[in-house]
Amino acid sequence: MDRRCIMARILFCILSLLLPWLVQAAEPRLAPDSWEQQRTLVLGGQPVYLFMAKEGELTAQQRVARVQARLQVLETADASHPVEATPYGQGASAGYRLSVNGKSLFNIVAGDLDPADGLSLQQSASNVQQRLNALRLAYLEEHSSGALATALALSLAGSVLFAALLYLIMVLRQRALLRVSHRHALFPGWLSKRQTLGRLLQRAEGSIINLTTGLCVIFLSYLWLTWLLGRFPYTLPWSRRLGSFLWQLVATLGSDALSAVPGLLTVGLIFLFTRLLTRGLQLIFDMAERGQLRFPGLHPETAGATRRLLGVVLWLFALTVAYPYLPGADSDAFKGMSVFFGLLVTLGSAGIMNHAMSGLVLVYSRALRPGDFVRIGDVEGVVTELSALSTKILTRQEHEVTLPNAVVVGGKVENYSRTSPGRGLMLTTTVTIGYDTPWRQVKAMLELAAHRTSLADHSEAVVVRQLNLQDFYVEYELQLRALADALPQAVRSELHGHIQDTFNEFGVQIMSPHFMDQPEQPVMVPAAQWYAAPARPARAEGDQTA
Repeated sequence: MDRRCIMARILFCILSLLLPWLVQAAEPRLAPDSWEQQRTLVLGGQPVYLFMAKEGELTAQQRVARVQARLQVLETADASHPVEATPYGQGASAGYRLSVNGKSLFNIVAGDLDPADGLSLQQSASNVQQRLNALRLAYLEEHSSGALATALALSLAGSVLFAALLYLIMVLRQRALLRVSHRHALFPGWLSKRQTLGRLLQRAEGSIINLTTGLCVIFLSYLWLTWLLGRFPYTLPWSRRLGSFLWQLVATLGSDALSAVPGLLTVGLIFLFTRLLTRGLQLIFDMAERGQLRFPGLHPETAGATRRLLGVVLWLFALTVAYPYLPGADSDAFKGMSVFFGLLVTLGSAGIMNHAMSGLVLVYSRALRPGDFVRIGDVEGVVTELSALSTKILTRQEHEVTLPNAVVVGGKVENYSRTSPGRGLMLTTTVTIGYDTPWRQVKAMLELAAHRTSLADHSEAVVVRQLNLQDFYVEYELQLRALADALPQAVRSELHGHIQDTFNEFGVQIMSPHFMDQPEQPVMVPAAQWYAAPARPARAEGDQTA
C-alpha cells in the first residue's frame, strides 16, 4: 500500500468524524420536515445540500432531480478527481459552481443561504465541497478490491458467528424443555395425580420457551441481515433502512413504555387499594358468616353473597377509575373494543340477568342453601350448589339435576331442612282406611309402626292426624322426625314396611274401599306368610316384631 492510499484513508477517517458536525452547522437539517425533505440533496444516506431558491426557471425540487440525474451519468474514473468549487458572477448573481473532473454537478446561489445558519456563500460552498469529497473518498474506498475482499471476509465471519448463535439458541431451548419435563416429573403427589393440570402446565411452559426462541431467532436474523447488507456499497441503503426501522421501533416502544409508567403506577395503586379493601371486607363477612359478628339485616346465609356482590361493585368501580390511566385508553382501537364488548353484554345479558337476579332472590330470601333437603316441582333431593345462575340438586337416585334460578323462583320450593337445623328431617306419610276400622286403633297402629322404625328419632313425639273424611274411607297422616344422618327415602322405606306388618299383625286391611261390596274377609297378609319365598327374615334390616 503506497503513501497516497494511506493518506486517502486518513483523510477519509477524519472527514467521516467531522461530517456530523459539519452537517449541524450547514444548510441541511438534522430533522427535516416534509417541505425540507423535498429540497434536500441526499447522497449515500447523507444530506449534502438544502436548495432554498429557484435557479432561473428551475424550482428547488427540479434542481435536486437534475443533480441526481447528473450523478448517475458520472463514470467511475471521475471519482478519482477532487470536487472543485468555482465562484462566478458578482453581487446578487454571485454563486459557486461545484464540478468534478470538469463535469458540472450543481450551483450554489445566494438565495439558498439561510440567515439562521450564519454562513456566507463561500463558507456554504466550502462545506458542500468537503461533504462531496468525503463521499467521493468513501465511494473509492468501498469500491476498491481490498475493501470488497474485507467485506467478503467480514460477511463470512459474521455468518459463521450467526450460525453459531443460532445453534446455541437451539441447544438452550432443548435444555430448557428437558428441564421443564424433569421438573414436572418431580411434582408432589397431589399434583402429579392431576394429569390434565400437569400436562397443561408443561404445555404452557413449553409454548413460552418456543415463543421466546422464535423471537430471539427473528431478532438475531434481523440484526445479521442488517449488518451483512451494510458491508457492501450496493446494499448499504437497504441496510440503513433496516437499521433505521429497527431503531425507530425500539425508540417508539421505549418512549411509549416510559410515558406509560406513571399511568401504570396509578393503576397499580388503585388496584392495590381495592385489593386491600376487598380483603378487609372478606374478613368481616367471613366473621359474620360464622356468626362471630352481627349486623342489622345481614344473616349468615346471605353474608357470602353480599361479600361477592360488594367485591364485584368495588372492582368495577376501580376499573372505571383506572380506565383513563391505562395505556392506549384514548385510542380508537381501545374504544372499538369497548363498544364490541358492550354490544356482547347487551345482547347476551337479558337471560343471564334474569337468572342472576333470581339467584339473588333465592339467596336473600333464604329460601334454600347447600345441604338443605328440598322439593322443587317434581324434583326432590339435597341442594349441592346454589350459584348465581342455577341450582343443583342431588336426587335419591344420585342424579344431579340443574335448575335455572328463574325456574326455581317461578315455582314452589318446599324446604324440609329449614325449620330443623342440626336435627333430622320431619317426614310424613299417608294411609287411607275404611270406616269399618276404629280410628283409635288406626292411630295406635301407626304410632307403633313409627316406634318400630330404627331410623326415626324416638326422642320426639309421633303425630297422627285425620286429614280428610272421604266418601268411603278416612285419610290418616303420620308425622315423625328422622335421625340427623338418615336419608328421607331410607326412612320412608323402613316406615312403610313396618306399617304393613303392623296392620297385618292386627288384622286390618290397608285398602281404600272404592267398590260397592265389602270383601267377605279382610284383604291382608297373615303373619305366617310375611317371609314367603324368596324373602328371608333378617332382624338386621329393622324387623323388630316378635
